[in-house]
Amino acid sequence: MEKKEKIIKNLEKPIQKIRFIVQLLFALLCIWIGIEFSQFVLFLETAGAADFSYRPPGVEGFLPISALMSVYYFILSGNIHPIHPAGFFIFLAIVGVSLAFGKSFCSWMCPIGTLSEFVGEFGEKIHKKFFKRRIKIWKYLDYVLRSLKYLLLFFFAFSIFSMTSLALEYFLDGAYNIMADVKMWYFFANISQFSLIVIGVLFLLSIIYRNFWCRYLCPYGALLGITSLLSPAKIKRNPVSCIDCALCAKACPSFIKVDKVLTVRSDECTTCLNCVDVCPVKDTLELKLIGNEKKINKKTVAFGVVLLFVAITGFGMITGNWHNKIPKEIYIELYKNINSIGHPRSISDINKLNKESEKGVENGR
Repeated sequence: MEKKEKIIKNLEKPIQKIRFIVQLLFALLCIWIGIEFSQFVLFLETAGAADFSYRPPGVEGFLPISALMSVYYFILSGNIHPIHPAGFFIFLAIVGVSLAFGKSFCSWMCPIGTLSEFVGEFGEKIHKKFFKRRIKIWKYLDYVLRSLKYLLLFFFAFSIFSMTSLALEYFLDGAYNIMADVKMWYFFANISQFSLIVIGVLFLLSIIYRNFWCRYLCPYGALLGITSLLSPAKIKRNPVSCIDCALCAKACPSFIKVDKVLTVRSDECTTCLNCVDVCPVKDTLELKLIGNEKKINKKTVAFGVVLLFVAITGFGMITGNWHNKIPKEIYIELYKNINSIGHPRSISDINKLNKESEKGVENGR
């Protein structure tokens, strides 16, 4: 009874409306990039006859593997690779946001995360109507499935970091990397029946179990989960004022037992702040800086996530590292053989690139 009397309803405006606006604007930006890129593909299909030749650099945000290779190339050479420079800065912006505010890109900006969230909300309504509660996967099976995205991340990282600088440059300069965005476009534009079935299964699983793709299969999410552990911003619970209502745990889309810990240190926390919003007791659940215990205002998170992302990508723009310098004539020429352009598909292919590059150096001597 005493605990109930201590409840002071938090009068701050919930941040979820602001987060939804950010998600919506970023989703609209991605759609706009898609529309512009479709016009660029039409320009290539007509060999330059269509009255459009602008290639939106933002499309490189959908090429995370190429971006990671560009980052590794920068580490080895100190140079920003000129083929997909925008992807390099978008990658840094996404990781930078996660280092500052946890795995926040996933819940504030990622278009796949936004779609997954909407599907999850739809699934929640179905659960309440037919099952009266969330469907949960057995705890130990959940651990096994969550490891899948880390295995995928390890595979991509190992494949990239095992390449020599010459092999890496050879790949980045290659026709496949130049046309990777166009090939990606055709993958979805002319999607196969098998791929459609896989997407359909993932959609169904996301209804049954919230955020199935994000939780178990997204390697990008795995990377951001690791970097988020280094973030100084963590959600903290005050056990003195906590009334053990467990509303925070019920509101968490990542199934984190917020009500059972003092500090949320989970690679699954996306800093969506749902748990903070639903807490009925003021100053009980807050986002704070580790060390000095300074409270971070919820609106500061919204402003900080957007500002940091814009600042890093904007730096790429003002330094002239946003648009690539590939002439449209090169794109048109490469497009003629788009169906025959392939890429390394295994570790042995990468090792072959390494040997070829080393052999080239020896012959040059």
